[in-house]
Amino acid sequence: MMLLLLLLLLAPTGDGQAQRVPGQKKNGICTCEVSTDTWTFPAVRYESILQQVQSCESSLEKLEEQVQLSAQRLPQIQAVFSNITARLERYQYLNDRGLYSRLALRLLGQELSQLEASIGTIHGQLNNPQTKKLSKEVVKLRQDVERMQVADIINLKTVKETLRYLKNSAESCRSIPKDFVGKDRHCLKGLITNISEPIVTKISPYGKSQISGSWGQETQMDSENQQNIYWVQPLVNSHIWGNTLRVYQTYEDFMASTNHKDFTFAPSNTHTNAIEGPSAVLYGEALYYHCYRSADVCRYDLKTNTVARVTLPGTEVGFNNKFPYCYYDCRANSDVDVEADETGLWALYATVGNHGNLVVSRLSWDSEAKTLNVTHTWETRLFKKAVSNAFMVCGVLYATRYLDKNQEEVFYAFDTATGKEDNSLALPLEKVAKGVASLGYNPINKQLYMYNDGYLLAYQAHFL
Repeated sequence: MMLLLLLLLLAPTGDGQAQRVPGQKKNGICTCEVSTDTWTFPAVRYESILQQVQSCESSLEKLEEQVQLSAQRLPQIQAVFSNITARLERYQYLNDRGLYSRLALRLLGQELSQLEASIGTIHGQLNNPQTKKLSKEVVKLRQDVERMQVADIINLKTVKETLRYLKNSAESCRSIPKDFVGKDRHCLKGLITNISEPIVTKISPYGKSQISGSWGQETQMDSENQQNIYWVQPLVNSHIWGNTLRVYQTYEDFMASTNHKDFTFAPSNTHTNAIEGPSAVLYGEALYYHCYRSADVCRYDLKTNTVARVTLPGTEVGFNNKFPYCYYDCRANSDVDVEADETGLWALYATVGNHGNLVVSRLSWDSEAKTLNVTHTWETRLFKKAVSNAFMVCGVLYATRYLDKNQEEVFYAFDTATGKEDNSLALPLEKVAKGVASLGYNPINKQLYMYNDGYLLAYQAHFL
């Protein structure tokens, strides 16, 4: 600091000229008188230099801290890289064999051949701009796959994603002319915009202890004599399996839990025709549900007391709690979910082939042949275990997630007519209890039905 003051005092005056001061020699010592009035103390410059010194000290302190931190972390970094060669050795086969195995390419080629045949058939039937575009895109995809066989320059995951998109587009092309355009006036009103508070709140007739099951109202739109029917299907064995259905002919009977009729569609809760998971829907005079420990959907005819079934398509369809609805808490064995809307019946599930993501298949009952069939299938990119439940409205898949013990939220939609996804929805669903066993839609009254841990809740869905 003294050096700083000395530099400032010896600095030239404001006019840039040094001053000469006369002196006298007394007793061998040179003395002189200096008047400070002739100098002006450079206060501004002093403050500027002082700030620079302080800034320099601060920078040095930070640099010292960084050096100490680096010295501490250096051994850790050295430990990470010390055995990197040994750890990468297990992946050496990727360098030897390329990015894709021959088996993966062969399976991809088989899928592509099936898609080419499907698009060719659709284009021959419709021959419109959309099918022409699909034909060009599948030709380009074939070229990419052929290039993959000779060079590791195209990402296999990207090609599979393109294949999934084209398959969904082909399904939509085949469906739009007959099934999705103009069939029901409500389907022209776009996505759901709002969901009401519960308009029905009732404890299950089996009691609050039966926390898992399904319930609702008759869903087939042309069943005029049965539209007032209400039904409840409980899972009485470990909250997973069941074999009975309870039906009420009127709303008043349902609310009073009187005048019901019980149906038994399997000899026991572990019979092959028993239900697994909260998956049922009453459509027409039949109950559709997930068959016991299988990849099948069952149809129980209330009139003839017979059961028909169909196996869902896909590579390793999830069942027996492989891909249940989860998000916060998993609902045991909710792998396959059967739903109904204005366009018919649907099965919602996941497959290993689609990496655990939701798959949507459309179901159809052939009344003449007495067979249950799958007519179309779409693959989404929504991981099923990241969803608390799902339902269908006008050919659109809606998915929910857990917010808290009092609310769920509809956050996702997938339109089978266009193959487009929307994950920006935020439609709240109030609930009484924490867990949601099932959630279904009724196309007749546009209501949603939730089995909420022993409580039966209904909501009104609103459109544009």
